[in-house]
Amino acid sequence: MTGVVLGFAALVLVGTILLSLPMARVPSQPLSLLNSLFTATSAVCLVGLVVVNTGTYWSTFGQIVILGLVQLGGIGIMTATMLILVILRRSVSLQDRFELYELSKAGGLRSVTGLIWLTVLVTVGAELLGTLALWFRFRQVYGDEDGWWPAAFHSVSAFNNAGFDLFESFSSLTPFSRDPVLLAVVSLLIIAGGISVLVLIDLAMKRSWRLLTPNSKMLLTASGFLLAIGFGGIMLFEFNNPNTLGNMTMADKATNSLFQSVTARTAGFNSISVSGMNDATLFLTMALMYIGGATGSTAGGIKVGTFAVLVLAAWASIHGYQHASAFGRRFSHRLVYRALTVAVLSGGVIFIGTLILTLTEDLAFRHLLFEVVSAFGTVGLTTGITPDLSIVGKGTIIVIMFIGRLGPLSLAYALAQRARQRRYALPEKDVAIG
Repeated sequence: MTGVVLGFAALVLVGTILLSLPMARVPSQPLSLLNSLFTATSAVCLVGLVVVNTGTYWSTFGQIVILGLVQLGGIGIMTATMLILVILRRSVSLQDRFELYELSKAGGLRSVTGLIWLTVLVTVGAELLGTLALWFRFRQVYGDEDGWWPAAFHSVSAFNNAGFDLFESFSSLTPFSRDPVLLAVVSLLIIAGGISVLVLIDLAMKRSWRLLTPNSKMLLTASGFLLAIGFGGIMLFEFNNPNTLGNMTMADKATNSLFQSVTARTAGFNSISVSGMNDATLFLTMALMYIGGATGSTAGGIKVGTFAVLVLAAWASIHGYQHASAFGRRFSHRLVYRALTVAVLSGGVIFIGTLILTLTEDLAFRHLLFEVVSAFGTVGLTTGITPDLSIVGKGTIIVIMFIGRLGPLSLAYALAQRARQRRYALPEKDVAIG
């Protein structure tokens, strides 16, 4: 995993250097190495948190750099490295194959090359379709020629669940809150990127729920459940809030509630004001951001699979079963322990990050906690405090974004490599719990 960490760090460093060039900024904007580092990290980690407005601070060259970092971060530095090795016809070590398998959670060792190419093709294909669909909307605002760039930028950003946008005043998609077609296109791109290329391939090949793999079934079921919870909660909590849904028609309320439920777990776009949300909605959104999307996708969080395994393990324990199971398959205790480790380590990162910010920032606790969860989950939603953070606060968020992008499961995998099996068995002893 050292190679993965160094790869991501190198990509962030290159991005920081490129964004620090004079040609990357609008001429009237001053140079800030911290802004460049923060933006490069956010782009590579697919977070979308920004300290300066992407559309007005960065030049066209700077925006291209950001989009390139998003694309490379979405495909994954390990996958990109393996792709280069395949093109150059160099041998791929067994360890590299194991690491790629761990990061992508896909196929066997013999499918590495096919996985790489298929991932790239599906990603580019989905982004091209998204660009075309968004262009039909943006051409009405920017014209036929000028509409292509915002269409391409937001398509790539949406599919990679990055949340970067080119609109002024940190408004994200709030100017389009009454445009159901645009919100639907962006939602589909977010969902496609958030459920992983492997599930998309499984759906395309099987075309039948019965034939889908148990992993795909569990992921789609859990994702649908979380989407419904998010939609219902946001609709209920914000229905009469004049700062968000209160002044909208019923159709617009439903559309925006669904969009916010889609983007809350993975992407970071928002069609209604996050800072204007009720505390209950912020808390629900934090829970969704913590869970995140699918393993092997462009989303962050502890991942839907981890959440599903823990819920099913709790259900099995309540009913006195020895093993958790789903769709005709039972889960090993090792898997449950690993899921629990991911959840605990992730919670620890969020706790420490929030604690640091409460010591360095003079801001409301709920806003600080929301910012940390968003950074760790690589979501990018914010209540608007990101530009106001201190140097230490921004540095803390940078570190949290980096950790979140590496993936809790990858961190657990790295720790597991140091595990040692005892050569003897200890006697069992139960301790009091609860």
